[in-house]
Amino acid sequence: MHPTLRLVRVGNLAVSFVGTIVGGLVARGLGVSVPVTLWVFLGLAGASTAFVTAGGNVLNDLLDLDGDRVNHPDRPLVTGEISVGSARGLAAGLFVAGVVVAIPVALVEPLLSVILAAAIVLLLAYEFRFKAVGFAGNLLVAFLTGMVFLYGGAAAGDALVLLPFAAMAFLATLSREVIKDMEDVAGDVGRSTFPKTYGMSVATGLARGAVVGGVVLSLVPLAWFVTLASGVGIIYVVLVGAADAVFGVSVGHLPNRLHYEQTMSKVAMTIALFAFLAVAFR
Repeated sequence: MHPTLRLVRVGNLAVSFVGTIVGGLVARGLGVSVPVTLWVFLGLAGASTAFVTAGGNVLNDLLDLDGDRVNHPDRPLVTGEISVGSARGLAAGLFVAGVVVAIPVALVEPLLSVILAAAIVLLLAYEFRFKAVGFAGNLLVAFLTGMVFLYGGAAAGDALVLLPFAAMAFLATLSREVIKDMEDVAGDVGRSTFPKTYGMSVATGLARGAVVGGVVLSLVPLAWFVTLASGVGIIYVVLVGAADAVFGVSVGHLPNRLHYEQTMSKVAMTIALFAFLAVAFR
């Protein structure tokens, strides 16, 4: 893969883009039979999310260069495949692009601009301040992930209806962030992460508790959006049940097999995204 694509973590960008689209489709509840204008709005909002996420990923690698020499020695800034100066320019350009492509949508749906501004401020606060102080940083990343669905909902004219899905994404991401910090505990430089501060056992309890909370919340759409007797309800139950099972696997071996566990968490989040999409066809 090209070093630039690795730097921006292109796989994560695809998830951000799709998550925004899914949020908008769930808000409307018409499946894919939505007006062309809305497809354009969702595409622009998705691109905005992807650009801002990419900018945050580049900034993260710029600020984590010392730690990555131990934890991620194959990353492009560590290997020298991309210079620090080029990465700084790329990060700035990506943030600007994220704002510019959202302007047409924000002119029609002003809440979108509020969410975008809040997301950028929180992302910068995380990178420059809260990433180094442990749990507060984990909470911010989880909150930003939940905002992706609210952003898509705002592009479709109804962000509040996405709150249960945003809450599930928040808890799932919180668990994965804690597991990632557990995996990186040996190489973290200048960071008071949750595992370093409270120990691996307490961090394990937190990761598992977040997963339990997410599993409980996954029942909410059955009361709010769909019924178990409907085809959509059955599809949702099957998919979300599979996601919940994989989430269980993602914390089952903690505090061991950490890379495997956080990978399973990512797989579970991908399955959950398809479960959320099913609700769009209610």
